[in-house]
Amino acid sequence: MLISTAYAQGASGLFDGSSAMVQFLPLVLIFVVFYFMLIRPQQQKQKTHRTMLDALRRGDRVVTGGGIIGTVNRVASPEEVEVDIAQGVRVRVLRSTISTVLAKPDPGAAREAANERGSSRRRGAKAPAPTPAQEKESATDEADKA
Repeated sequence: MLISTAYAQGASGLFDGSSAMVQFLPLVLIFVVFYFMLIRPQQQKQKTHRTMLDALRRGDRVVTGGGIIGTVNRVASPEEVEVDIAQGVRVRVLRSTISTVLAKPDPGAAREAANERGSSRRRGAKAPAPTPAQEKESATDEADKA
């Protein structure tokens, strides 16, 4: 006869419990590697970016997605921020387009500077003249720099 007899494969072959697990193990390992190397870091980056945008305040120096550097003048709405990009030039920017915050202002220093300006304006006085000891100290500092 030209046709040989075909025998059915036993149950201990392809669909055996241990061999099915071995076949899917590489797929599971690939997913685990993708999760820890791509998905999870991206989620953490998005979370830190979201908290940074939520913490935007007036006076923060920011960089927009287009590379424009400016200072936050006013938070117009939950989606928009008004940014000073030059003297007298204000631009309304979507909050989501801000890529980084360069510097946050020190509230204590700003308060002290405002108090100094306010008190000198109220008094109408100029800055006090330096004492002879201060003059001598600044002269020695200048000589050291030269």
